Amino acid sequence: MTVKQLSMPELVDACLELGVPGVGLWRAPVETYGLAETAKLVRDAGLAVTTLCRGGFFTAIDPAERAEALSDNRRAIDEAATLGTDTLVLVSGGLPAGSKDLHGARERIADALAELGPYAAANGVRLAIEPLHPMYAADRCVVSTLTQALDLAERFPANQVGVAVDTYHIWWDDQAPAEIARAGAGGRIHTFQLADWTTPLPEGVLNGRGQIGDGSIDMREWKAYVETAGYTGPIEVELFNDALWARDGREVLAETAARFVEHVA
Repeated sequence: MTVKQLSMPELVDACLELGVPGVGLWRAPVETYGLAETAKLVRDAGLAVTTLCRGGFFTAIDPAERAEALSDNRRAIDEAATLGTDTLVLVSGGLPAGSKDLHGARERIADALAELGPYAAANGVRLAIEPLHPMYAADRCVVSTLTQALDLAERFPANQVGVAVDTYHIWWDDQAPAEIARAGAGGRIHTFQLADWTTPLPEGVLNGRGQIGDGSIDMREWKAYVETAGYTGPIEVELFNDALWARDGREVLAETAARFVEHVA
């Protein structure tokens, strides 16, 4: 998504040129290019698919809507397995229309995980609950902190359910470093993602993730937290940013790689 303006072949070519060893994929562009075609493209290029995004949206009350969400998540698990990644990232869902019941919404997430966790594990895929910044709690994700994400994940085996650690969403939380240690001790850090926090936020706030180094987050500090917790997996950069999407994608990818070296590595 950082360079969604690139086609799948352009993305793969640019990663190879820059020495980027892996890529986190989103379901929509994979569907556009073709699931089997994407799997072959990245495999032939020697690129690892680090994660697939996204599953989730489990909070509906209507039985038909809940059944469709479960069905879609099973498809997402199948897609992850086909692409060769062991991690499906979950955006859990916001409050249903007219509801103010946060507790009930979170329990419906647990109900969905109970059904999907064994199916994911049987297919070699782990589910990674991603807590989103509280500003998204109403419409996108009622899981706002790593504490809440781990309280859900720890109801299930670690090979079924863990968490995604994303700097953009948790950098403000003074409990997050201890929760990263908790996640690491349980083997539940399934992916680590980077984006910077820049203000003012754009209208709608969704596409406000800043380029690494442009904002308020000390990336090396957060990298140290996950490494101390035992995480040795890939580090992803995930930027939703209209200004970046309006630029040449190869230029943005090269800039992002350079910023990673400067501010993270």
